Amino acid sequence: MSEYWLISAPGDKTCQQTWETMNNLTSKQNNLCENFKFHIPDLKVGTLDQLVGLSDDLGKLDAYVEQTTRKIASYLGDVLEDQRDKLYENLQANNNDLTSYITRFQWDLAKYPTKQSLRNIADIISKQVGQIDADLKTKSAAYNNLKGNLQNLEKKQTGSLLTRNLADLVKREHFILDSEYLTTLLVIVPKQRVNDWNANYEKITDMIVPRSSQLITQDNDYALCTVTLFKKVVDEFKLHARERKFVVREFTYNEEELAAGKNEITKLVTDKKKQFGPLVRWLKVNFSESFCAWIHVKALRVFVESVLRYGLPVNFQAILIHPNKKNTKRLRDVLNQLYGHLDGSAASSGGNADNVDIPGLGFGQSEYYPYVYYKLNIDMVESKV
Repeated sequence: MSEYWLISAPGDKTCQQTWETMNNLTSKQNNLCENFKFHIPDLKVGTLDQLVGLSDDLGKLDAYVEQTTRKIASYLGDVLEDQRDKLYENLQANNNDLTSYITRFQWDLAKYPTKQSLRNIADIISKQVGQIDADLKTKSAAYNNLKGNLQNLEKKQTGSLLTRNLADLVKREHFILDSEYLTTLLVIVPKQRVNDWNANYEKITDMIVPRSSQLITQDNDYALCTVTLFKKVVDEFKLHARERKFVVREFTYNEEELAAGKNEITKLVTDKKKQFGPLVRWLKVNFSESFCAWIHVKALRVFVESVLRYGLPVNFQAILIHPNKKNTKRLRDVLNQLYGHLDGSAASSGGNADNVDIPGLGFGQSEYYPYVYYKLNIDMVESKV
């Protein structure tokens, strides 16, 4: 189960005591979940007004950073194509798998110095992820364009004889070239009408060279045939051929153009291979950056909400809970028994925020409990943006 709960509870005599009480009741005695201490450093508190305003903004930032992180993961899956089964192992945070990163979370002091105000730290994250999001749009557009062009050309190499590129099927010897009067046409004949073609193509118009038709190739539905005739009757031939369900493909045999077409595919394949490695590396690095930023936003939200709920001095224990899927209801009950006294209205509402009206608290949350609570789903593979 990839769902975690990030909660905080006010410190008893010590935060360690809060941790032990909660861990004993939920994990050791009842096997309802697995718990991890979630380390949040001493951050600058600022004023109550600043905290109330920041609480709302952090809710929006949380949603934006999560969405960007999931977009990167999803796009990496698209880029990997037939190696998509390796997506999970490529999604790492700080060179750790996602579970290890969140269960052993350490604040990144180099990126987000704690001497900065909470607002400044949120702005650093917002700018950082905004840049990643913008770069993702640019890089994905360029790669998708290349991939789309290649797919279009490859489609023309396959598919029905009615639509596919015929250049790789025909040879010089199939055509009368450099003749003042004669030309060779390529005709698509439905398979069930091949006998009709062979028996009657010489009679479609006058001035057709007898026995000039050759079968070049066929697919499941059609045959590709040639016919040589005088240039002056080409338009008349096309018209009467169409009446008989024979389709003349527009085609001029030009070796330079045919070679250029083949070179274009080779070039696109080479370009795609060249871009693949660096793009995958960029996506992996920036997935890690974005995911780590997201968890730091969660930490900021827990800190801000805990100060707003439990007051000053700062005294709370943040705990990351991995619920046992079968026991989530029982786990909620135990947590409500432990912390229901903090806010009677929230305990009785059973987590329904609609019944609670507490200005400045629980911004951006659809679920409200007597303790600070945020849900965290780290399944980046199946969950869609």
